[in-house]
Amino acid sequence: MLFRDRADAGRRLADRLMPLRGEDIVVLGLPRGGVPVAFEVARALAAPLDVIMVRKLGVPFQPELAMGAVGEDGVEVLDSDTMHLCGVTPDEAEHIAAAERAELAVSASRLRTVRPRVRLEGRIAVVVDDGVATGSTASAACQVARAHGARHVVLAVPVASAGALARLREAADTVLCLETPRDFRAVGQWYRDFGQTGDDEVLDLLRLASAADPAPDLAAPADPPLRDEEVTVPIGGRRLSGRLVVPERTSGLVVFAHGSGSGRHSPRNRVVARRLNDAGLGTLLFDLLTEREETDRGLVFDVGLLAARLAEAAAWLRAQPGCATPGLGYFGASTGAAAALGAAAADDGVGVGAVVSRGGRPDLAAALLPAVRAPTLLVVGSRDNTVLELNRRARKLLRCHSELAVVPGATHLFREPGTLEEAARLARDWFLRYLTESEHAGSVSRA
Repeated sequence: MLFRDRADAGRRLADRLMPLRGEDIVVLGLPRGGVPVAFEVARALAAPLDVIMVRKLGVPFQPELAMGAVGEDGVEVLDSDTMHLCGVTPDEAEHIAAAERAELAVSASRLRTVRPRVRLEGRIAVVVDDGVATGSTASAACQVARAHGARHVVLAVPVASAGALARLREAADTVLCLETPRDFRAVGQWYRDFGQTGDDEVLDLLRLASAADPAPDLAAPADPPLRDEEVTVPIGGRRLSGRLVVPERTSGLVVFAHGSGSGRHSPRNRVVARRLNDAGLGTLLFDLLTEREETDRGLVFDVGLLAARLAEAAAWLRAQPGCATPGLGYFGASTGAAAALGAAAADDGVGVGAVVSRGGRPDLAAALLPAVRAPTLLVVGSRDNTVLELNRRARKLLRCHSELAVVPGATHLFREPGTLEEAARLARDWFLRYLTESEHAGSVSRA
């Protein structure tokens, strides 16, 4: 079994874990790569998502051999048998534990700003990673979950080596693994897309999962997507990489235009896309520029070129099975908002029904704004002062129905707790409103 990416692995894992739905469970992702997998599991099981912060305690002369682990809130687990066999004294163990606790505190300090630790006492802990090679970290995580009071520990991974899996059955009460290949060499070989998971993506997923009032559709999507795959979009003699998700019953399609220095792997845009997918909207996230072109600052800010490519991508999307009739919209972030508005101004026969800009720079397409006819929502953070003023000025140039939504407490990248979730909610509601209506108001609205 080859997984498309961590999200695909998480959905497949969730299918096997469905008997736990409705139980008192907490899904715990191992940072960083395990969190995107755990996010999909938690969403499908309608369970809280948390991270499990652990540091393995390695034997001094053989660091890969674990003699224990430390976790948050002073949790420490020691294997006295391993210490005895390896001749490790209590003082040596304490010295190693102190160093690992310091590293743990640094790692936890940032993640815990958006997600306080979820209580595990008396609950089922589902520990999730993207794969297991040696099993030492996963074993430590299971031990720490038990030390935090979990009454039953489930370890769930998409792929693992057979040897590691045998050892892990001693650390967890239940072990679920989808694949144990004979020729296992590394976790990444079993993923088509095994790109690095950054701290920003982990934080964004934790924010989305821990939103104060999560929408019911985040808990369990009703149907699997009709299409969820990596695609190649032919544009102007170039072949640009993208990710296409089309729900079973698509109520609209949204093409994403990313900002400078970003692309289809943007963690924030992926969070927004997931929210749209759960609401029945198809999404196409693709790279507007090739890797070589991204180094040319002139191309990065060439709004005309980017808008033309965005329009071509929309036309390509229209030709895909099941995508000819649903309403189509553009979502632009940062400088990508200018490309989205430029493409909407031209429209080129694809029938643009709505535009949303998040932290956008519509001023870069100022000359084109009067020609935009699709209802346009400008979403800006209240603390993004310069961009907020640029959006206010740009809105005066729009002749279509438009609104300016200011997200309280948000800066340019919407990293503050709850702000990205609010931006995603606003985008979802705007697209659902205008991509499913047959007629749109043409009057100009002023906030």
